[in-house]
Amino acid sequence: MQLGMVGLGRMGLNMAVRLLRRGHQVVGTARGAEAFPTLEREGGKATRDLAGLVHTLATPRTVWVMVPAGAPTQSVLDELRGSLAPGDLVVDGGNARYTDSVARAQAFAVREIGFVDAGTSGGVWGLEKGYCMMVGGEPGDVARLAPVLRDLAPPDGFLHTGPAGSGHFCKMVHNGIEYGMLQAYGEGFEILARSAYTFDLPKVAHLWNQGSVVRSWLLELAERAFAKDARLEGIRGYVEDSGEGRWTVQEAIDLNIPAPVLTLSLLARFASRQDQSFSAKVIAALRNEFGGHAVKKVE
Repeated sequence: MQLGMVGLGRMGLNMAVRLLRRGHQVVGTARGAEAFPTLEREGGKATRDLAGLVHTLATPRTVWVMVPAGAPTQSVLDELRGSLAPGDLVVDGGNARYTDSVARAQAFAVREIGFVDAGTSGGVWGLEKGYCMMVGGEPGDVARLAPVLRDLAPPDGFLHTGPAGSGHFCKMVHNGIEYGMLQAYGEGFEILARSAYTFDLPKVAHLWNQGSVVRSWLLELAERAFAKDARLEGIRGYVEDSGEGRWTVQEAIDLNIPAPVLTLSLLARFASRQDQSFSAKVIAALRNEFGGHAVKKVE
């Protein structure tokens, strides 16, 4: 199958390469040309801009967009909506908010262009292991995309979740769960690291992966990380969020669903970005005022 790939970053390029190695034709474009040599070496075609990509693809076209959510995605989709033709198909594989995907599907439908939202998980390991994909859209559009989905995914690695928006909704909740799991591992290993015992954290991570009820791929990655730097001394504890954790928590609030673990894991990420937490200063000052508890002065 022939596919246009817009965005050749850490995931987009690996997805293109995985498809090329499985016999698909890929035409790719990106803002920078850094990935073009790799794409072409693998047998793909590179175009300098979106107009060139649309012109190169045979009709009916299928274009997969793999760029950052928000304004970058909207800009690409706006251009595609103006340059594609009825019968073409657009796939958004980024971390878009599901409400945006619903609106975008409606906008493309006016021009008789299909739209699929494909929540994609797998990170930099997807080239080797495959990508887990949560796919929303019309049944006919998803069926048309199935050859690509089957070769991007491991066995049973993609699911048609329902109409447009459902794929990104499912991925949103997936990422919210991920926040909680990461936080649990982080807190557990901090307790080990700061205890009175001298735990070998790489060995503990390896041990827990041998039949333990907390074994997981994330724990395997923790084992790799600790093997590189046993106390993570070269890493600052600053954690960004992609937005999907926020959206998951907001959805839980809107649905009156208590989600304390997901909520607190999101707030912990916010706390990680503060060199000096002002709220912690207030608490320390109040404890000193009402109880005479000692405070640590800024050096």
